[in-house]
Amino acid sequence: MTESLTVRDNRTGAEYEIPIVDGTIKAADLGQIKLNDDEPGLATYDPGFVNTASCRSAITFIDGDKGILEYRGYPIEQLAEKSNFLEVAYLLIHGDLPSKEQYDAWVHEITFHTFVHENVKGFMEGFRYDAHPMGMLMASVGALSTFYPESSKIADPDNRHIQIVRMIAKMPTLGAWAFRHAQGKPYVYPDNELSYAENFLSMLFKMSETKYAGDPRIVKALDTLFILHADHEQNCSTNAVRSVGSSQVDPYSAVAAGIGALFGPLHGGANEAVLKMLRRIGTVDNIPSFIEGVKNGEERLMGFGHRVYKNFDPRAKIIKKACDDVFEVTGVNPLLAVAKELERIALEDEYFVKRKLYPNVDFYSGLIYEALEFPPEMFTVLFAIGRAPGWLAQWLELVQDKEQKIARPKQIYTGPRTLDFVPAEERWA
Repeated sequence: MTESLTVRDNRTGAEYEIPIVDGTIKAADLGQIKLNDDEPGLATYDPGFVNTASCRSAITFIDGDKGILEYRGYPIEQLAEKSNFLEVAYLLIHGDLPSKEQYDAWVHEITFHTFVHENVKGFMEGFRYDAHPMGMLMASVGALSTFYPESSKIADPDNRHIQIVRMIAKMPTLGAWAFRHAQGKPYVYPDNELSYAENFLSMLFKMSETKYAGDPRIVKALDTLFILHADHEQNCSTNAVRSVGSSQVDPYSAVAAGIGALFGPLHGGANEAVLKMLRRIGTVDNIPSFIEGVKNGEERLMGFGHRVYKNFDPRAKIIKKACDDVFEVTGVNPLLAVAKELERIALEDEYFVKRKLYPNVDFYSGLIYEALEFPPEMFTVLFAIGRAPGWLAQWLELVQDKEQKIARPKQIYTGPRTLDFVPAEERWA
């Protein structure tokens, strides 16, 4: 039996049969519901797209009620434990796990595209000494389209592939240089003998030593963080990449739009807000008064709950383990005791349990980043590097999807109509 929705228009008494496919109805099908042929049909009003599907996608599956996150069908828990970031990036882009030959070729390609044109270095050196690294990353990624003008030929599969490789390879270089720029330190070139995460750490922190050697626990923790951030379905920045990409622009410009969306405090700044909250609390002794403030609406509990996950964030459990590994190397951050006590209360106190306020991925990631000596303004840069394969996989899916059109949502006009223009000499007389 065909699933459908019967809609009765109480204005006219007319009934309409609207097909239901994959739990959705087509918004265009509502257009047939109208008072008369001279007026536009019904449209949906959905600020923030909270109940509107904009695409079909085979990349990431989320079940918020059950706390499930899968990349191409593989649980995030298994990928974080058994895989590495570049293998996950391959999975997101290509749709399948690589063979040994495919993986080696993929890693080789990305490793040997980490260098950027020397003019990019000059471009980045032109920023003010106090430029925000996220602004530098957004501008430099967008600028790459001028270094690779052939990137506009998005219908060519081979051309798409090389741009994807270039962007995944160069994101750590650009991010690390933005970090060094803010510190007034010379930029460090990539080291092709190092792994993806260790090479990034080298470009961030290498000083006078001949060879940078990162602690394996730090390298693994950073690689895990990149995996956890690699994709998250149709979030704000991914929607920005798809929306801008729908104009058939090059992938660098589309990803620059995603970086711009991630720059916003409602999207990429949550872990920084967690750190500010923990610092303001200060010690475990101050937690009871803070909790009371939350219940009275005087304080905000940052890093708890999630718009999608309704019971727990599967990434939070993984990141907590990474947190322990990092603190083995760096020493324990005093704020960790505050964080753990907050987590204990949130998981036991009926007020928080009833509201499903549990730790999310941002709750512990800020503590890791701070332990690695990243300033808060670098947190979103790290997020963007990890998210790049997801953005690119979504962009690739978009440009091959024959159902997709240029993004052009409707609006509900609320301004005045049919005003008579009065010339300036009359208005000002």
